[in-house]
Amino acid sequence: MDLLNDDFPFAKTALSGKHALIFGASKGIGAATAKMMAMAGADVTLCARNKNSLLQIVSQINEFATGKIAYAVIDLENLSAIDNVIPNIMRENGPVHILINNSGGPPGGPLLDNSVADFDAPFTRHLHAAHKITKLLVPQMQEQGYGRIIQIISTSVREPIPNLGLSNTLRGAMASWAKSLSRELPPCITINNVLPGFTDTERLGSLADSINQKTGKSLDEIHQGWMGQVPIERLVDPMETASAITYLALPVSGAIRGISLAVDGGRLRSI
Repeated sequence: MDLLNDDFPFAKTALSGKHALIFGASKGIGAATAKMMAMAGADVTLCARNKNSLLQIVSQINEFATGKIAYAVIDLENLSAIDNVIPNIMRENGPVHILINNSGGPPGGPLLDNSVADFDAPFTRHLHAAHKITKLLVPQMQEQGYGRIIQIISTSVREPIPNLGLSNTLRGAMASWAKSLSRELPPCITINNVLPGFTDTERLGSLADSINQKTGKSLDEIHQGWMGQVPIERLVDPMETASAITYLALPVSGAIRGISLAVDGGRLRSI
């Protein structure tokens, strides 16, 4: 499967004239989304903490992009930095039409192992940062007559995942925040969530390592246990998830609002 070449699912002008601001864009699903939207003709600004990783992805995208590709280094736990970075991005790269809220998940473990203080950093870089960025962007989205806000969260919104208590709590809060906003945003701005399942990313590899250390199960046992839950019997390719995210960013998705779309290979048992 090569979703940036022979199997590319969108017209290469589908997002022409649109500017996408993507957080957590230096790796995993965030990087895949940046590539997919760039291939669809969007101007893309990639944001993450690691400058070197961002530069690598930007270099890859510039090999095929037709729009403007830029980047900004930002730590979403530093909320005060957002007040400077977001206006600078709009000043240098133009109005933002598409916002992808995405950041690394908190460490695994039982919920009762966490102190109250353990909630601070994850909630800051996810919920608090997303809220602040959204408040900054909504007025100019409304002025442009176009806005798409998409959160990359988790299937734990519907079915909590064992040993990820803090993450489960956080993702549920993000989903409720987005659903509440879906009733408040102007008609031209939609907000939706994408819920990745077992996806072939570094994050999943880190989770497997953590389970290995705590249970003694081999990585192969862990992997096979996951695949036994997934009807497609494989990990989801990040580009597949990026395709769903990109669709929700298109003009034709304007009637889709306030949903949480699972891209999980059929793992969820709930409807």
